[in-house]
Amino acid sequence: MKKVNLFIVIIFCFTTFLSAQTAGVSFMLGSPQGEFRNNVDRLGYGLQLQGTLWSPSKERPFTLGLNLGYLVYGEVTDHRPWPGFPEVTLEVNRMNSLANLHLLLQISPFTGTLRPYIDGLFGGAYIFTTSEVRSENSDEQIAQSTNYDDFNFSYGGGIGLLLQISQDLGDVKTLYLDLKARYMYGTEARYLTEEDIEVVSLTEVRYRPRESKTDLLTFHIGVIAYF
Repeated sequence: MKKVNLFIVIIFCFTTFLSAQTAGVSFMLGSPQGEFRNNVDRLGYGLQLQGTLWSPSKERPFTLGLNLGYLVYGEVTDHRPWPGFPEVTLEVNRMNSLANLHLLLQISPFTGTLRPYIDGLFGGAYIFTTSEVRSENSDEQIAQSTNYDDFNFSYGGGIGLLLQISQDLGDVKTLYLDLKARYMYGTEARYLTEEDIEVVSLTEVRYRPRESKTDLLTFHIGVIAYF
């Protein structure tokens, strides 16, 4: 069932972005807030993609679309001997991540070279921890596992400013620099931090998941193309 639901989400996202009239990508920094900050007191980093079904205009100053995001909120890298071959060293990387998908409502009533706007978002987030083993020298992946995961709902909004960079670039009518900040409210979720995994022995690992709301304040810089 999970595979079927994931396939439906992928097709839905692909269809939306294929017919998008605006598309953007941005680098983001995420600062945990509230209860989440008590457990994760550090900045996360990641990427965000968005597409809308039409371009906002004076006649229709709002648009609808999708927003995809991926944020790393913690990671640990360690070097350990290969069991049974102590002279061989492996690189073990553990990453705590949050991926989200939101319906996007954007209101942008202004035109010109400077276009302030506001966003509204509603959807969900998948929060998960993975461990990966790589060869120390070749960086080749040997194995990967998901240690812990959970799903929660999230919603929020933000403000932004588009600054025109260029016009008439082939299929792109206008290209903008995109600066924005968002506050996202996340419902209760169970997740791991860097301190919540204890390797007891070669065959035993203990997990101590934490539970809290997952509010995030994010800052973005990127580009948006109007087609």
